[in-house]
Amino acid sequence: MNQPADRRPFAKLLDITRQFDFRDHRIAHQLDAKGRHELELPPGFPFIISLFHFRAGEITHRLTWHQRLELLLPLDGPLSERMGDRVEELLPGDILVVDHLQPHQVVDRPGLDTRAVVISFLPECVFTPGSPPADSAFLIPFHRGPEGRPHVLRAASPQAGLAHEAMANLVASFFNHRDFHREAGCKAWLLVLLHGLIQEFRGAAPARQGLLRRQQWAVRLKPVFDHVRIHYADRLSVAEAAAMCGMSSSVFGRVFKQVGGMTLVTYLHHVRMARAVELLEQTADPIAEIASQLGFSDQSHFNRRFRKTFGRTPGEHRAGLSRRHR
Repeated sequence: MNQPADRRPFAKLLDITRQFDFRDHRIAHQLDAKGRHELELPPGFPFIISLFHFRAGEITHRLTWHQRLELLLPLDGPLSERMGDRVEELLPGDILVVDHLQPHQVVDRPGLDTRAVVISFLPECVFTPGSPPADSAFLIPFHRGPEGRPHVLRAASPQAGLAHEAMANLVASFFNHRDFHREAGCKAWLLVLLHGLIQEFRGAAPARQGLLRRQQWAVRLKPVFDHVRIHYADRLSVAEAAAMCGMSSSVFGRVFKQVGGMTLVTYLHHVRMARAVELLEQTADPIAEIASQLGFSDQSHFNRRFRKTFGRTPGEHRAGLSRRHR
């Protein structure tokens, strides 16, 4: 069962979010030339809430990673989030602490149709050098859990009521642009929300240095992520990627798997498949030509890999898109 022990806070959250519009998850226009998704967060208070409606076939198929921290809560349907090689299955009311340093994306599956609240902010919203040491505890939820699993506060958890109440008030504060002290209200409720997550995950949190170390490694790997997003059709060996980062092949392989949650080969595959969907949906190029653009030796190889990833052939995907837009 995934029903909240006290359903009133979640019902309050649902009631508040009904007042606002949810937009389709089309973020391609927010990706820079290198494919990185960077939200423009206000410098004075780097915090934003996005309201998305995820629908099958109507989401941006692109793995992304970023420095900002994120929380994701589906409101009225199941949702699957890929982070590295893992896929976390979420139900309404679950709160996922997104493993933001790993390439991640919502999985497009048949029947996908759910609204979701996405909270994005920078660590300095809650902790900066010179802050009281106790404030660093607010970053505990963003450490990986046991066996590297991301943290999920399930709707049935005793802490869920507190988190849902805080999120309801947080959404109300964020979208109340007439409130002169809007940012103060957002920060207050953000801290309450994070406190609920701390209570849930405090036993599994590693040292804060572990998170900082992963952030430093992510910066070292940035040249590879940038290169792949531009030259996704080219072959890239581990040795070549390691040289871009000034590492040995053995160190690179270990660090890439730790930060990215997958091997370099798997990451290349995900990037190519995401680009394949874009080309199928946004161009009229023949499928054989798309296969060539993506670096596949022939169309049959491309067909097999696409079917294995999405459960349908490229032709079936394009035909389904045509039917939806009739």
